[in-house]
Amino acid sequence: MYDYIKGTISSLKNNAIVVENHGIGYLIYVPNPYSFEVGKEYKIFVYQQIKEDENSFYGFQTNAEKDLFLKLISVKGLGCKMALPMLAVGSTEGIMDAIERGNILYLKKFPKIGEKLARQIILDLKGKLEFIGVGISDDEVNTEEELKEVLIGLGYKEKEIKAIISKVDKEQTIEEQVKEALKLLLRN
Repeated sequence: MYDYIKGTISSLKNNAIVVENHGIGYLIYVPNPYSFEVGKEYKIFVYQQIKEDENSFYGFQTNAEKDLFLKLISVKGLGCKMALPMLAVGSTEGIMDAIERGNILYLKKFPKIGEKLARQIILDLKGKLEFIGVGISDDEVNTEEELKEVLIGLGYKEKEIKAIISKVDKEQTIEEQVKEALKLLLRN
């Protein structure tokens, strides 16, 4: 089992990077390949998945990202190819906060995550994410940013969202904020 690979990025692919280490190019699937620079050296924290017909590396820039990924793939019905886009679209803190607060709407914005799987994620992981090197406190939670992410996930443009976001009551739960924002967006 590998913990990390340190090497130079030799190329970027759609959903992966190639890291060259001592003349060997490792294809590593990552949440956002374009956050890396070709020709620059990185330490990539990796998870190696070995199956009957596959041997793949999944890479992360931080140990916290890797730890969250490992927790996510421990959920029944959630594999590597579904967990990786979650980390590409959402922040580590945002995903952890959504799980801790039971925010199904936030989790459903990710590709291939329906209500049933979102509930399973919350059921399996709520209260089990403290060890992941990122602290969450209610004071730090930015519900406006979360609201923006949900609306973008629903297909609205940032310009449309900026026009209505200040009109939404931030004292409401995130679900109520989304409903109010959708009403405002439909009026515009």
